[in-house]
Amino acid sequence: MDYLNGEPVGVDELKALALTNFGHFTTLRIDDGRVKGLSLHLDRLDADCRTVFDVALDHERVRSLIRQAVGGRTGSLAVRVTVFDPGLGVARPGADAEPHLLVTCRPVGDASSPLRVTTVAYQRDMPEVKHVGLFGQLAARRTAQRAGFDDALFTEPDTAFVAEGATWNVGFIDARERVVWPAARVLPGVTMRLLQAAHPWERRAVALAELPEMRAAFATNAAIGVRALATVDDVPLDPEHRMLDVLRRRYLDVSDDRL
Repeated sequence: MDYLNGEPVGVDELKALALTNFGHFTTLRIDDGRVKGLSLHLDRLDADCRTVFDVALDHERVRSLIRQAVGGRTGSLAVRVTVFDPGLGVARPGADAEPHLLVTCRPVGDASSPLRVTTVAYQRDMPEVKHVGLFGQLAARRTAQRAGFDDALFTEPDTAFVAEGATWNVGFIDARERVVWPAARVLPGVTMRLLQAAHPWERRAVALAELPEMRAAFATNAAIGVRALATVDDVPLDPEHRMLDVLRRRYLDVSDDRL
């Protein structure tokens, strides 16, 4: 069951989201009622709500609505909290907002196999906000998959520097086995931030021309944790590099919170 403001949601209540598509969200992975980075997800929802709608969100209300949607279910779930205002239409998105909270649940899919990705020059609108405008990202992913890849890795449109994946952050392992996060305008992902707190790293511009010198690369988001990249375009990377296991262990060791 999916819920809007704590009530079971039907088609009519979702029309505004489908037709206007203006809002933001976060996706949490919940394992047997526990979440890594719960406070970061709640802070993101509040900060993005202030940016998009000029309204603050009540953390405890959001947490309560997530608990209600999850119910007594066990196992691993991907829970998405979407914030939108059905009263805002295409003609007057500048009106005062009254954000609604849509909570949806789905099983976590298999994300164990390494990704083969291709680079695409693209930057999301307002990249620091996790907003619902996914058309450009999904179009790039579709084009990549139609060309035989698993996903798209974005580069800054006016440079040859790496930014982020279609729905994930990217990190690299260099020749000295250091973790490198690209210096670019990207979504500050919760999983990336948890890893940065758990393991030493550096942030710098990563040029496409450098990729053959990298030993390994990985994707991160809440649903997949740490997932190896096997190739970027025609550049092979080591999906079994020992540092990837180190990062996975670091992530698994991050303390979690009960809803």
